[in-house]
Amino acid sequence: MRPVSSQSPAHEALGSAIRSLRRERGLSQEALGFESGLDRTYVGGVERGERNPTLASLVTLANALDTSVESLMKKARL
Repeated sequence: MRPVSSQSPAHEALGSAIRSLRRERGLSQEALGFESGLDRTYVGGVERGERNPTLASLVTLANALDTSVESLMKKARL
């Protein structure tokens, strides 16, 4: 099985911002998945920059992290 690569630097930056906020909030990937209604493996893929989240998923993750999509983008410097 070959390793999965990142989508792009922007995906990596967004994933890093989500991971950072999740950790600041003291949540595991599993807990964030539960809070957002998304699978923990999907959350992990987004955090690693391997998944291309839809706008709906970004809104869902932002809400679960008690922030806005705009704040996520600013944190990712996008």
